[in-house]
Amino acid sequence: MLELLNGFVVELRNAGLPVSLTENLDAMEAVQHIPIEDRDAFKYALGATLIKNHAHWRSFDTVFEVYFSLRGPEYKIGDGDGDSDIDEMWREMQEQQQNAEGNGGQGGMNGMTPEEIAQMLMQALMNGDQAMMRAMAKQSVQRFAGMEPGRPVGGTYYLYRTLRNLDLDGMLDKMMEQSRQDAPDDLTTLEERLEKEEYADRIGKFKGEIEAEIRRRLVADRGAEAMAKTLRKPLPEDVEFMHASRDEMTSLKKSLQPLTRKLAARLARKRKHGRKGPLDFRSTVRHSLSYGGVPAEPQFKYPRPSKPELMVIADISGSVAAFARFTLMLVYAISGQFSKVRSFVFIDGLDEVTDYFKATEDISEAIHRVNTEADVVWVDGHSDYGHAFEVFWNKYGKDIGPKTTVLLLGDARNNYHASQSWVVKEIQQKARHVYWLNPEPKSYWNTGDSIVGEYGTFTDGVYECRNLRQLEGFVEKLA
Repeated sequence: MLELLNGFVVELRNAGLPVSLTENLDAMEAVQHIPIEDRDAFKYALGATLIKNHAHWRSFDTVFEVYFSLRGPEYKIGDGDGDSDIDEMWREMQEQQQNAEGNGGQGGMNGMTPEEIAQMLMQALMNGDQAMMRAMAKQSVQRFAGMEPGRPVGGTYYLYRTLRNLDLDGMLDKMMEQSRQDAPDDLTTLEERLEKEEYADRIGKFKGEIEAEIRRRLVADRGAEAMAKTLRKPLPEDVEFMHASRDEMTSLKKSLQPLTRKLAARLARKRKHGRKGPLDFRSTVRHSLSYGGVPAEPQFKYPRPSKPELMVIADISGSVAAFARFTLMLVYAISGQFSKVRSFVFIDGLDEVTDYFKATEDISEAIHRVNTEADVVWVDGHSDYGHAFEVFWNKYGKDIGPKTTVLLLGDARNNYHASQSWVVKEIQQKARHVYWLNPEPKSYWNTGDSIVGEYGTFTDGVYECRNLRQLEGFVEKLA
C-alpha cells in the first residue's frame, strides 16, 4: 500500500498538482484511520489532505480512479436495492451464461437478444438499481467493447463501441413513455420535467459506470502508471489559450474569478508595503535634536504609491482571440488597481472598446460586444500590426504619458505587411513601460511571418503568456 500511495502522489505531481512533503505525510497519517474497503472515505481523506484548490479536483479524481480502480468493492446483485423482477432477470442471465459456457459458447449477455438486454437495462434505470446498473455496465463492456490484451487502443474507442450497441440515445424517450403509461393520471409539466431530469441523470451515471469498467480493464492490462500518463490532462491554469477545448474554456472561466481576487489583494498589498524612499535629511536633523544633535534615528521619505494608467492594445484575430479575451477579462477584473484602463482591439483596423466594459458589469457580455461590434476590419480582415499601430499613434498617441503602462497582446504574425515598428519606439519614449505578451511558444517566435523580435527591441520585455499561470505571473509586474 505504501508503494501504491507513493506512486499516486508522484503522478499527482506529474499532473501539475502542488503536493508538498508535509501534505504527503498528512495523507499517509489520514489513511491509517480510514477503512480501506470504504472507497469513498478513502478517496475523500486523500483529497482533503492533498488538494488545496477546487479546480484541481478533476485531475485528482482522474488519477485516483486509475490508481485505485482495481480496489473498489465487488459488485453484489440482488442486495435489496432493486426489485425481484430484475433479480429474476439477472438469475436467468446467469443461467444462460452457465449454459453457454457448458456448450463452449460465450458467457455473460451473449446468450441474450439485444431486445432482452435493452429491457433489462431499462428496468434497472427506471428503478434506480445501482447494483444492477454496475453489473450491466460490466457485462456490456465484456460483450460489446471488444477489448483485447495489449491492443494499443484508447478507452474512447471502447466506450464508443459499447454505447453504440446499447443505443442509449433512444432510452430516455422509452423510459418517459413507460413512465406515462405507469402513472395513474396524466403527468403535469413539472412532474414530467422532473422525471426526465432524473432519468437523464441515471443514464449519465450508467455511462460513467461503463467508463469506469473500461478504465479498470485497461489498468489491469497496461498498468496504473501507463494509464495515468495517457489520461493526464493539464490543470486549468496550465491550459493553453490557443488550443483549449470547449470544456477547458469553461474551466478557464471558472478559474478566472478566484485568480482575479487573489491578484487584486496581492497587488494592493504590494503597493501598500513598498520600500522606503530616500533619506529625508531635514526630518532626520529635526528628530536628532532630542538626542543632542546626534542623528540616531534616520528618517526616510515614504513615497505615496500611485496607481498606474494602463492601455491595452490587443490583436483579436483568429486563434489569438481566446488569449486576448482572457487577458481583457483579467485586466478589467482587477481594474481597481489602476487609475485608468483603456482598451483597444485590432485586426487590420483598430477600434477603442473601453466603453463596452463601462456599460456593463458582466465582463463576458462586454467581451461578446468586442467580438461582434468593434470596427477592426480595414481591408481584408487579416492581421496588419503596422497599420493598426499607425492608426493608434495618430489617434491616441497624445494620450500616453509618463504614468502610462502600455500592454501589447498578440503573436506579431503580420502577414508580411510593413511592421511600422517606429510606432512602438515612439510609445516607449513617452510611456512608463511597454510590455508585449505573446501566446505562442518562444520556439515559434520570429519564424515565418512572426516579427515579434523587431517590435520587442522597443519594449521593456516580451513575455511568453500561453496560460493563466503565466498570465498571473506577469500581471504582478504591472503594479
